[in-house]
Parts: sequence; C-alpha cells; structure tokens
Amino acid sequence: MSLQGEKTRALFTRAKQVIPHGVNSNFRYWGDEDTMIIARGEGAYIWDMDGKRYIDYRLGFGPVILGHAYPPVLEKVREALQGGNIFAWTTPFEISVAERITRMCNTDKVRLTNTGTEATMHALRIARAYTGREKFIKFEGQYHGMADYFMFSTASSHRGGLGSIRSPIPLANTSGIPKGINQYVFTVAFNDLEGLENRVRANWGDLAAIIVEPMLGNAASVMPQPGFLEKIRQLCDEYGIVMIFDEVKTGFRVARGGAQELFGIRADLATYAKAMGNGFPIAAIAGKEDVMMTIEPGSMAHGGTYTGNIVGAAAADITLDILENQPILETIQQRGKALMNGIAEILTEAGIPHALTGVPSMFGICLGTDEVPKDFRGYLAGDAELYEQIGMGLSRRGVQPDSDGREPWFLCYSLSEADVGETLNIFNDAVKEAKGG
Repeated sequence: MSLQGEKTRALFTRAKQVIPHGVNSNFRYWGDEDTMIIARGEGAYIWDMDGKRYIDYRLGFGPVILGHAYPPVLEKVREALQGGNIFAWTTPFEISVAERITRMCNTDKVRLTNTGTEATMHALRIARAYTGREKFIKFEGQYHGMADYFMFSTASSHRGGLGSIRSPIPLANTSGIPKGINQYVFTVAFNDLEGLENRVRANWGDLAAIIVEPMLGNAASVMPQPGFLEKIRQLCDEYGIVMIFDEVKTGFRVARGGAQELFGIRADLATYAKAMGNGFPIAAIAGKEDVMMTIEPGSMAHGGTYTGNIVGAAAADITLDILENQPILETIQQRGKALMNGIAEILTEAGIPHALTGVPSMFGICLGTDEVPKDFRGYLAGDAELYEQIGMGLSRRGVQPDSDGREPWFLCYSLSEADVGETLNIFNDAVKEAKGG
C-alpha cells in the first residue's frame, strides 16, 4: 500500500516536473509510490498533505532535538529578524553561540558555517594547512557530507566493493568525482585497531588528519569499542596528525558536550550542525587554539556569505541555552531507554534475532543477528530486507523511522510517554505483519 494519499500524490507529480525525481536530496526519495510531501510539523509529529499524522523518528535526519516548531526557538528567531538577517559583519548572536560551544564542549575557538558538509570540508582544509600534509584517514560506513574528498566508502557502499579488511579499497559512492581524488584518502574499518595502526605507521608523513564519527551516524549508530577512540588520539599525538571528531549528528544530542564528553576524548577539531539549531541551518567548526588559529585572513581561507546569519545563529543561541540549562537530554534518555527496551522485548517474543546499538537519543536496530556489529561490514551482514518491511509497516500505521536501517532512530524532547507506548504497539503490529502473522 502506497504511503501517498491523493493530495500528496498530486503534489509529488508536480514536483517531478521541475525537480529531479521530485526531491532536493536523494535521501528523501523513497520511490514514486512512497515519497512524501509534508505539510507541517509540531512537537514530535509531522503531517502529510492528506492530513495523516506520523510520530517522527527521522526528525529531519537528526536536527530536531527539542521538537518541530518549538515555540521558544520560533519566538527567538522572529524577534531577531525584526532587526534584519544578514550584514557582512559579526553580530552578537554569533559571539553568544561561540561562547556557548566553547563552554559546553570544552574547546577554545569556534567558526560558524551553514551545513555539516561545509564544516567538515573546512575542518579538513584547516588540518592540511596546520600540518602541511594532504592525505587523511576515514572509516568505512561513515558519512562526512557531500564534498568529493569524503564520498568514499560511506554508508551507501556495498560490502563487495570495499575490498579485504586488511587492505580496504576507497570506494567512490557517486559518479562525478575526479579520479585523482582517491589518492588522498585511506579507508580503514571502524574499530579495527590493528588496521588503523598499520595504516598510520606506514603513511604518517603524508597524513594531515584522521576524521571519525565517534559512532556510526549513518550505520545504525554502531559504537566504538573500548580503546578505539583512545588509540586514534594516541596515534595523532605521536605523529602530529589532526584528530577530527565529526559531531554533526552526535553534537549536543548524545551529551551536552557531545561525543567528546560522552567518551572522554578531546579532539583537535570537531564539527557540529543538526541539533545545535533545532533544525535551522547552522553549523560550526570548533577546536584547539593552535589548530583553529591556522585560519588567517589572506593565507588560510574560511568564509561564506551566510555564515553566522541571524536566523541560524539566533536559533542556535536559544537551542543551546535550553539544552545547557534544562533537563532535555535526561528526558530524551528516559524515553529512549523505554523505547529500546520495548522494541527488544517485541523482537525477542517474535523470535527475531536482533541487536540494538547506539544510545537512547540516537539508536539503531540490527536484525537477523544477536551479535552487536562492531563495524560497517558487520552491520551489512544483518537482514536489511526484514528491517525495511517492518519500517514500511510502521510508516503505513503512522510511526516513521527511516525505512533504511542504516539511519538511526532519533528522539526529541517533545516525544511523550504516550507516544512511546503508541510506537511500541504499532511496532508489534508491524513485526507480526512482516512475519506473515
């Protein structure tokens, strides 16, 4: 049964006439029968053009940490816009946001930008300028945005193209990347201590950075094993390599200070976006004084017309204030634990092997195995087809995680205990349907 009602289908037909495949991001395309057009969102819910309500666990792929159309955020943005929206000069909002990030994340300096892709792109440039080196290491299954350098061996990869785990192949995930770019990136399996150490020791003189999502934000939130992030930190210190934490998804979501706080690791640079503005376009690069001060007018470029714009900066200022001073994450943690426990009980009762990964605010479900995956290859060994069946069954019934199990379930503060209960009842029905019962 299609997710599209009559009005949604009509609008999607219009969209395809003027937008390739009717979407402005490929990740929003679920096929011609199930791609949705959304009318509005409020709290933990979204409504399609036909008025059907969904409990939203995609939350714009993670940015909505408080809830859709969260009144204090909207009021702050409205108030700020009364004085204009862009000036080509610094505004007080930018300063306040930078002060909040340095305090919450125990970092020294901040530069604002607009998107996660921009943040990671500039972080890599800073690392190259700081070290005088050009190459970097990324981990399989990790996604660092749409810049050409990062589009290798992402969560869109297939296991067969990754090569041997002893000598991974940087697998381009899109047409249009110049062939020579792959010479700048080394890929390593996540949590592979031996593979990482071998690669660093063999190539450290060329390595500007090791960039890592502290947990696999696009592969079911697979977690780092004890000692793995510490090994990255040790190797970076030993060989003068810049350690970059890509916290575009984990920042201000897994802890007030992000993954650096959660795991007790301080990176040289960290990138933030998504949750820092509750869905408004705002991102940041933050880091240690000496690395960040590599940015210098006239010699090391960072900029952008809309960096620090009033809308994004005002949204971030109030969102970070709320996250820092109210029990937002504690409440999300409580709801997430109840949801994870309930899902595990349903799957156990249904006789479906499973492993839940991640943290309560951002968790994944791996089906077909009881073994918790330690890397992207391990995740790919699960039953993705069964997950999609259950996921689509959930959407048809008004609960919407992503139908692709690589994308975690995201929770927001507006999600209530009643929403969790409704979700679990519907999850039970979707599992029964997928099993043929």
